Amino acid sequence: MGDASPPPTITFLTRPGCHLCDVAREELRAVLDARRAAGALVPAVVEVDIESDPALLRRYLETIPVLALGAAELPLAMRPGAIGRFLAVALDTARAR
Repeated sequence: MGDASPPPTITFLTRPGCHLCDVAREELRAVLDARRAAGALVPAVVEVDIESDPALLRRYLETIPVLALGAAELPLAMRPGAIGRFLAVALDTARAR
């Protein structure tokens, strides 16, 4: 019997007009597609505009795009290798709980 629990959710912190966020969005999509093709766990992704919350804007303005899962964060998440490693570690940790 398979695990019926929903996949973990990755938070993707961005802001409008952020060209680095646009790059990261495409790289994240490619990494998730590769995980899906390999049969690996693929998280849900929720995109959060940091401009919607002054505290998020202050905290992340200099480091977006950021991927977050629980307490784990990957600032300046734009390179596929770094995104893939972050997901592998973050998802393995989430699964072990």
